[in-house]
Parts: sequence; structure tokens; C-alpha cells
Amino acid sequence: MFSWLGKQGGGRERGGAGNDVVQTVTGALRDLYLRKLLPLEEHYRFHDFHSPALEEADFENKPMVLLVGQYSTGKTTFIRYLLEQDFPGMRIGPEPTTDSFIAVMYGESEGNVPGNALVVDPKKPFRKLSRFGNAFLNRFMCSQLPNQVLKSISIIDSPGILSGEKQRISRGYDFCQVLQWFAERVDRIILLFDAHKLDISDEFSEAIKSFRGQDDKIRVVLNKADQVDTQQLMRVYGALMWSLGKVINTPEVLRVYIGSFWAHPLRNTDNRRLFEAEAQDLFKDIQSLPQKAAVRKLNDLIKRARLAKVHAYIISYLKKEMPSVFGKENKKKELINKLPEIYIQLQREYHISAGDFPEVKKMQELLETCDFTKFHSLKPKLIEAVDNMLANKIASLMSLITQEESNMPTEIVQGGAFDGTMAGPFGHGYGEGAKEGADEDEWVVAKDKPAYDEIFYTLSPINGKISGISAKKEMVTSKLPNSVLGKIWKLSDCDGDGMLDDEEFALAKHLIKIKLDGYELPGTLPSHLVPPSHRKPFQTVE
Repeated sequence: MFSWLGKQGGGRERGGAGNDVVQTVTGALRDLYLRKLLPLEEHYRFHDFHSPALEEADFENKPMVLLVGQYSTGKTTFIRYLLEQDFPGMRIGPEPTTDSFIAVMYGESEGNVPGNALVVDPKKPFRKLSRFGNAFLNRFMCSQLPNQVLKSISIIDSPGILSGEKQRISRGYDFCQVLQWFAERVDRIILLFDAHKLDISDEFSEAIKSFRGQDDKIRVVLNKADQVDTQQLMRVYGALMWSLGKVINTPEVLRVYIGSFWAHPLRNTDNRRLFEAEAQDLFKDIQSLPQKAAVRKLNDLIKRARLAKVHAYIISYLKKEMPSVFGKENKKKELINKLPEIYIQLQREYHISAGDFPEVKKMQELLETCDFTKFHSLKPKLIEAVDNMLANKIASLMSLITQEESNMPTEIVQGGAFDGTMAGPFGHGYGEGAKEGADEDEWVVAKDKPAYDEIFYTLSPINGKISGISAKKEMVTSKLPNSVLGKIWKLSDCDGDGMLDDEEFALAKHLIKIKLDGYELPGTLPSHLVPPSHRKPFQTVE
């Protein structure tokens, strides 16, 4: 079934479990791109309008995370926090310090690689950045160091964004175009905001808009949240969502992670539990990137193929409408002005979604410098090859990814700050909720049992037990829904006799308290919560 994958499993090795499936899939994707999609792109000059051709390194590289934000929002500090060590070229301060794009990647020894040398290295996925010229390359570098985190992912630090036209002009290169280039190739885009500086400058707004079509990759971090109290944090969060809503045109609400991402004491500890939960969720999202890398590359190839098809329809239509001899310039201007109408016509003719078309204004600007007479007419065979790829090859490859990943151990990012949240007393949720008392010899419910016993004996127990009806009268006073109380009853009725003794009743009250405190109930009763009289002989608390 998958014979078309051929001998495409080669390429540079990537450490960690799941390596085989990644290599197989990336090789197959590369083969599909070269045989099916690249001919269409080259025939209709796709690379001049949208994105440079993909190279082997684009398929083989590790997952990348792009950090974007205004100055002093903590981008570089965030990287330092994840790695738990300094990296070459790192500068941190309240003023705008990072004035370059820095690719933080794994290397056997520490060192910097300047941009001009970086874009000629075939093993790095940055060769196509050379088109942005020396003004950009002088502000681009690779920082290499032997760090466990970087064995699984690479991180791209971007210059802090300022407001004002002067900052934009002084860069000497198209900042938003560079961001767009990275956005098309990275696995995750993290927008960082400072709890004290929520304003989105004009350039930041343009930068976010350059991520159009990559909405699924965007995550938002509200950093330095420990510097405000709970009431202020609620207002800050609301203001942030309102500001983002004006810039990011998507019906889905962006995932916002709230916290203080640096290795310093919290200034305000009221929301410590919230910050820990948010950090854990963000870590899980980043840790899952290696496992999802193959799917992400597949998804990006599909998006690219759909755009390439639309581009071919646009270019071939413009070619068809051009006169053979006279009035070429006037017709060109007329077609450029009518581009929105042409989009609508092509949507109807080829049954294409409006969301697959490139931005009208940008396309009009690019067409201004083109000679329409050199465009090619529609070549159905090229379109059919891409359609076949999308309809058959991609579906088969997706099935292969699902099958292979189910048989592979989960590959996650390890090292640095990620190790500090995995196990031990400082792991997320350790000693809280249903896990409280797991490492204690005494039954954790015992400390509150005298109070629970008083309630128990008011419910008229018979032979030391109360009926389900009597227990229900007390349990519903918690105002928890019946579905939750039903689960608590099932966990508490250890012997399954439909009645509760004093220890089982105390356990039920303890589980109710856990739920009311905002924690989740366990799926099965942990051994340390089993009442002492219901423990099997020689059973010990784990």
C-alpha cells in the first residue's frame, strides 16, 4: 500500500523515540513535493509571489518555536528559563536589547554562526533567507550550545518590536516578510505580552497580520503576571483579549497562558496555583511538538499545495485575458484593478473556498512588476498531479503516521525547565487534591474524621452503617451535580454493599471537599485513600 514511499527514509538522524516514523514520513513528504508540487510551483512562478521552494533541510529539521513580542516582554528571558542556562549572544535588559533574529539550536560546543555563513549551510533550514539581503543577514545569527532541550526543538528569538515609523525604516529589511517566512516553517508561534504593556503598536499589529493562515500555530503568553494582583489580572486579561480581537481575525479564541516565566521568586503569590497550572499546560504543548512534527509538516504541505493551485488558476487566467498584440499595458492595469472580481469568478468556476486565495492587495502589488505575456496558460496535467497527491497520497500518508505513532513510545522535549515539572514534590499537583497524603503513613482523611463522625451519627446508622438514602441527603448539601456525587459514591462504597460505614462516609466527605476545592476526582481510588479497615492484608500505601 505504501510502496510509493520508496527509499525515502534517509536524512539526518534525530534522537529520541519515534525517530523512524519521522524519517519515513519526512522522506515521503520530500518525495511528494519534488515530484508533484514543485513542477506546478515552478511553472507558474509561485516562488516569486509567495514562498521560496522547499529544500531537504525544511523537511528534516527539528520542530522550531518562534518567539515574537514587543521589547522587554521577556522573550530572551523565556528562552533562558526553558534552557536553564545562558546561550551565546544572549542579552537581557529593560531596554530593547535583542536587535537580531537568533536561532538557538543544538551544537556539541557553544558558539555563534553569523547569518551570511548560516544561509549557505545546506544542513540548516535557512538558505532561502539570503533573499532578504545583507541588512537582514547582519542581524541574523545561530547560537549553538549542548543543551538537552535543544536536542528536540530549536527556538527562534526575534527583535523586540517598537512603535513608530523610525524603527520600521531603520531595520533595512522587511521585518514582516521575514516573520512570515519563519511562520510558514515553524511548529509554534508564541506571542509574548507584558502584563504592564498591553498596547499593540502598529508594527506589532502588522507582524501579527503577517501570520495569516498560520492561526493554528499561534499561542499567547501573558508574562510577568505576578506583578499585578488578582483583580488587576482579570482586567489585564480582558484588555488583552480585546486588543487581540482587533488584530487576529479568527472565530476561535486564542489560547492564552498566564504566568511569570523566569526563575525568580513570585512578587505576588495569590495566583501561584494558577501560574503553575498554566506553566504546566504550556510545557505540555511545547513538549508535544516532536511527536506532532510529522503531522505539522504534512499540514503545511497541504496548505502550500492548495495555495499553489489557486495561484496557478490566477496566473493562467491573467495570461488568457491578455491581448496578443496591442493594448497590453492597459489590459494589465485593468486586470489588476479587477482582481477581486477575478477571485470571485475563479471561486465559482473551480469551487474554491475564498479562504484559499492570497490577499488581494499584496497580490496586486506583486503583479504590478510582472510581464503578463510571459505567464503560462493552464496546464491540466500539473493540476491533476497535485489533486492526486491531495486525494490519495496524503490520505495514505496520514494513515501511516497514525499507525506508526500508535506503536511508538511518545517522544517529548526533555531537559531544562521541563524536567522540574515531571516528578518529585515540585511536580504539578504533587500533594494536592486526591494526591494529598500519598507519601504519608497515616490515612489523610483521619485528621478530619472526628468532624465527619459527628455528621455520620446524626444520620441514624444501623449496625454501624447508613443507607444510600441517608448518605444522599447529606451529600446533596454540597450542591455538586448528581453525576459528580454518583462518582464519589462509587469511589467511597469500597465493599460495594450499597451502604457506607463511618470510614467510607468520611472518605465521601473528603472527596467532596477535593472537588469543591477545584481539583479533579481520581478515576479509581488511590491506595492511600482506601479506608484502613477496607485495605487488604499486607496492602501498603504507595
